Amino acid sequence: MESVILYGSQYGTTRRYAEALGRMSGLPVHNAQHKPDLAGCRLAVHLGGLYAGGVKGLKQTLQALPQDARLMIVTVGLADPADPANVANIRRSISLQVPPAVLARSQIFHLRGGIDYSKLNLMHKTMMSLLCSHAKKLPPEKQNAETRAMLETYGKQVDFVDESTLDPVLAAIREALS
Repeated sequence: MESVILYGSQYGTTRRYAEALGRMSGLPVHNAQHKPDLAGCRLAVHLGGLYAGGVKGLKQTLQALPQDARLMIVTVGLADPADPANVANIRRSISLQVPPAVLARSQIFHLRGGIDYSKLNLMHKTMMSLLCSHAKKLPPEKQNAETRAMLETYGKQVDFVDESTLDPVLAAIREALS
């Protein structure tokens, strides 16, 4: 397959974006966890949920990615990607996951996802509880936008999925394929 959309999703928000992008672009969509064969791939678009500083499924995509293939990384998280500090934090984390040579030829996009605390597994519930407990103790001037968003949504079901935010990704795909 010459071009493909891969995703890493824990609770389904990222998969929803990946499937929508597949419909919009006409590209096949695969779960990165299933380790698809990317031999001959020229363009891989990886959508990954943000978990504990990492992009879900990106490791599998990077392992299968041919050396000369282009990569688009699309993160999906709870924090607002319109906030430059959030984007800086996400990109710093990505730079720890992606080799410099691959990162240099990659495009990166950020989307806002959602969370439903009732569906979190025990590990994620515990982690979020600890993070929120720590965040509550921070004075307001030490809280960043990501921390405030976590506190505002803790224990709730929120869905910020907006398929129109895929438009820049779709435009980049079309440009890469032209």
